[in-house]
Amino acid sequence: MTKYIIKKLSYGILVMVGVITLIFFIFHALPGDSARMLMGQRSDEKTLAAIKHELGLDKPLWKQYILYLNDLSPLSLNETQNNQSLHYFSTEKYKGQLLFNLNHHTALVLKWPYLGRSYTTKREVSDIIASTFPQTAILAIFSMAFATLIGVSIGAYIALNKGSFSDHFFLVTTVFGMAGPSFFMAVIVAWFFGYVLAPYTGLNMTGSLYVIDDFGEGKIMQLKNLILPAFTLGIRPLSVVVQLARSSFLDVLSQDYIRTARAKGLSTHAILYKHALRNALNPVVTAVSGWFASLLAGAVFIEYIFGWKGLGKEIVDALENYDFPVVMGGVLTIALAFVVINILVDFIYALLDPRVKLR
Repeated sequence: MTKYIIKKLSYGILVMVGVITLIFFIFHALPGDSARMLMGQRSDEKTLAAIKHELGLDKPLWKQYILYLNDLSPLSLNETQNNQSLHYFSTEKYKGQLLFNLNHHTALVLKWPYLGRSYTTKREVSDIIASTFPQTAILAIFSMAFATLIGVSIGAYIALNKGSFSDHFFLVTTVFGMAGPSFFMAVIVAWFFGYVLAPYTGLNMTGSLYVIDDFGEGKIMQLKNLILPAFTLGIRPLSVVVQLARSSFLDVLSQDYIRTARAKGLSTHAILYKHALRNALNPVVTAVSGWFASLLAGAVFIEYIFGWKGLGKEIVDALENYDFPVVMGGVLTIALAFVVINILVDFIYALLDPRVKLR
């Protein structure tokens, strides 16, 4: 068990290092001068030089990369001005626990990863992510819950009615659900349910989880604004879950122990929920976990269309303003969530199926 955990964590760390490296060099290879984009085309050279020095853009690329890794690493090397023993370490960038001094000028520090500051707002990227990621997570959770509950129910139903009209209808419908681009589906859903049918649905084309009240004195929760983006984001995983659940139930229902249960006179309801459901859910759980991580990335387009103030919309807005630290921090957060979720699903899969061994 311990060996398995270490192995998975090692793979996760390697994946994150690869993502960090790729993201860093992609954004630093983009054409244009970040300092000039930030200050405008009419900025004088002296001001641009000062901004580049402040952002560390005047250093060689390899050194910028090493410093970026040092900022992201929980264990990092930092300059120190004294030889004090263990104490609270603080700089302009971050705070942490000084573990020990390596020499008169360098110390090893334990800290939270530092993602930098926004070019435009000067806020720490970690603060921006902390304020927007929960809304993206809520959107993904509701979308996945909708896709899983409805998808498993439909999959079980059409598996029990294989070859019927409903079976063919849902199989064809799910193909269109998987083929439809999220951006296009979001526009259609927002227009149809939020504009054409708005007098009947009471839903808005755009809106976030929290909105300013009529008096402008505070925020109020609007759960109805969650319906359309969650439905749209869940269309594709719903289609996948329906087909996967159907295939899984058909496979389980053909097993000998199911025939034995039928021979004993058990009802279809008892056979389905007491004998078939748990074994049929194993591949569904794997797909759901993978899709949940993917929804965090797919939410970028959905949030932009529906005006949902989550991490995805924040990334799009940052791209429009060339605010690369926010974009890089957002992408790394989504990548980390993807890695963590995929590690957790292996444990869940083993709990559902005793035949799976953690090794």
